[in-house]
Amino acid sequence: MTEKVDSAHALVGRSVPMAVPGRHLVLGTPLVPPFPQGTERAIFAMGCFWGAERIFWQLDGLWTTAVGYCGGDTVNPTYEEVCTGLTGHAEAVLCVFHPATVSYEKLLSAFFEGHDPTQGMRQGNDVGTQYRSAVFATSEAQLHAARASAVRYQERLTAAGFAEITTELVVAGPFYYAEEYHQQYLAANPRGYCGLGGTGVTCPVGVPGLGG
Repeated sequence: MTEKVDSAHALVGRSVPMAVPGRHLVLGTPLVPPFPQGTERAIFAMGCFWGAERIFWQLDGLWTTAVGYCGGDTVNPTYEEVCTGLTGHAEAVLCVFHPATVSYEKLLSAFFEGHDPTQGMRQGNDVGTQYRSAVFATSEAQLHAARASAVRYQERLTAAGFAEITTELVVAGPFYYAEEYHQQYLAANPRGYCGLGGTGVTCPVGVPGLGG
């Protein structure tokens, strides 16, 4: 589907959350709360979550990452349900990071540079609402930073001949963990599929008035 399903027609889901591994395959840290004091959560969607998660776990300052589903209505969806387009969710990456080591603005730069944010309900050959570009902010400060970053990046994309950014910039709803085999998929399967490709246009780091 290339149009987000209406909430009234979304799949219901289930009450039991997905079981996930006890430890991150690369970082060795837990994937689920409680998270250490002083860390923050960030949630991004940028196409297939396998490659997206790898982008973030490689950054300094990340305490843990996990893949899952966000932005829709179905409770604790399965991967198969998300792929129908009837959940409203996007494939997303949860990032738990130390802001003293890596700023949220730097995560935004990695996000924008790691995919093409102008493609609407697709990313490369992956087509559907689950592959849309989105920033699911976990605070008003994050939402402000994401909006400011998008404006500044649009200037550079326009100068390079790209279309308008289609990234969804919203306050995050619930993040539902994906199945165990999706977690750190490209660490377990180094030759696995990754359909992400950036524009080649660098994204400014930092937002005026916020530091970073």
